[in-house]
Amino acid sequence: MYFNYDFICNRFYIYKDSNVKKLEKMSGGEAMVRAAKANGIDTVFGLPGAQTYPIFDALYKQPDIKTVITRHEQGAGYMAYGYSKATGKPGAFSVVPGPGVLNTTAALCTAAGGNVPLLCMTGQVPSEFLGKGRGHLHELSSQTATLETIIKYAGHISDPSETPAFMNQAFKTMQSGRPGPVSVEMCWDTMAQLWDVECLPGNIEIDKPSINDDAISQAANLIAKSKNIMIMSGSGAQHASAEVRELSSLLGAASTALRSGKGVVSEDSEVGVSSAAARKLWNDTDLLIGIGSRLEMQYMRWLSMMKYYDRSPPGWVGSVYANAPKLIRIDIDPEEMTRLKPDVGIVADSVDGVSALINKINKVGFKAGNIDRITAAKTKMGVAIEKIQPQMSYLNVIRDVLPRDGYFVEELCQAGFTSYYGFPTYEPRTYVSSGYQGTLGYGFPTALGVKVAAPDKPVVSIIGDGGFLFAMPELATAIQHNIGLITIVFNNSSFGNVRRDQKDRFESHIIGADLTNPDFLKIAESFGADGYRLNSPKELKSTLAKAIDNNRPTIIEVEIEKDSEVSPWKYIHG
Repeated sequence: MYFNYDFICNRFYIYKDSNVKKLEKMSGGEAMVRAAKANGIDTVFGLPGAQTYPIFDALYKQPDIKTVITRHEQGAGYMAYGYSKATGKPGAFSVVPGPGVLNTTAALCTAAGGNVPLLCMTGQVPSEFLGKGRGHLHELSSQTATLETIIKYAGHISDPSETPAFMNQAFKTMQSGRPGPVSVEMCWDTMAQLWDVECLPGNIEIDKPSINDDAISQAANLIAKSKNIMIMSGSGAQHASAEVRELSSLLGAASTALRSGKGVVSEDSEVGVSSAAARKLWNDTDLLIGIGSRLEMQYMRWLSMMKYYDRSPPGWVGSVYANAPKLIRIDIDPEEMTRLKPDVGIVADSVDGVSALINKINKVGFKAGNIDRITAAKTKMGVAIEKIQPQMSYLNVIRDVLPRDGYFVEELCQAGFTSYYGFPTYEPRTYVSSGYQGTLGYGFPTALGVKVAAPDKPVVSIIGDGGFLFAMPELATAIQHNIGLITIVFNNSSFGNVRRDQKDRFESHIIGADLTNPDFLKIAESFGADGYRLNSPKELKSTLAKAIDNNRPTIIEVEIEKDSEVSPWKYIHG
């Protein structure tokens, strides 16, 4: 006879035979929650409803899982997204099926685009009604089929006794290869019933591709022949910051990012450069190393957002890449090597691939890059981008006041676009973006999730007046859960980008661009948040410093004259 403590079920068991299964009566919802906990989930965002009552009852019984109740399902999804972006760990949320799940799909597609591991736990119609099309509450013709068009995996648990194994596999799928969101559902009645469930340890084995030594050797040989190397990092390199920094320093290679890779290499290091400075260096770059990046900047924004190129092999007649730099790609997704064809493709986790490459080039040899060339580009473009006003003046203030390890969450506003190249980032994961999805309104709820993940770090969300109103009611969530997020609302009484395009391209046919806004200061006060209104960078400096010290839910409205902001796009499209 011996004692064993089951860390999933949180209780002791006495066994006479080690082969005897550990079974316990629990609801399907409790089995889901305990399996999520076993796989490292310590925070769940969401809204309870009839089909998910057992999930939330189980959360009630788990005081070591923080439950954040939101005011809208989309907010729950985005908060989980922000939590994951800030930590690198899976985020989790729970909402009712049908319209509840559909309300989260913007967050799910943002997570899919940004390679963010998310878990959605939801319900389904009663099992007797599944697939019958009777119009039961929240019924979809096929919820899993709908979700599978958006996310990495959508699964249905029909036998709750298998929930721990099913959830383990979901977590493995979520984190293996290119990370992404998954959903797990269970029928309403099934979730509420008690079942004999065998508690299992969480899944910790994540599948990784093995390193191709020939590809590493080919890459090292290309590096040895190259003079001016550029490294482009994406979200897939965030966990490999130490390795990428070592590679960049070793080669003296300019290291850059557009959005999701910011902070992988510090922009105040001698090799870290903004995307604007990178463009200045591009014309004489002879080798590009893409690490966990789709290379959107170089092969779309600097070429054409309207014409597809797959970078045909060197020598292809008529290729726009005839004189382009050689390309090495390190990416965990083998399909990336066909979407944009490299000269050398290394299918590997970024940590493994970069480490192997460093070992090889130290043996093969290489030419150190010209640091003076990099410094000159940084200096020149640092002066040039200061013409993007007033955005740069406000971003400079935020950067000056926000600690190096504080979090900055951008949005689709004029200051947000400018921040792609105008907000230096020093630490991994501290610049949070929606990536290529460009999801208007994502920023405020996402930033709330970031702050929940990092309660002791300052978190600043910048957002336009239009985007803020997408999810403004989540200010109630901030107050209820004491989430000390600082939100800077740049109020130009318009969708600034739309208005500029309509003026410049459509003969000033302004439609849907001008906004009549509420009083944001009164909104803050009515919710119980701190509120400030200002119209100068000088005022922002002292106000932001005070807000960081107070660590309370805060709205800072910055009044911007309509049509006064200089277009930021010159330094994004190159």
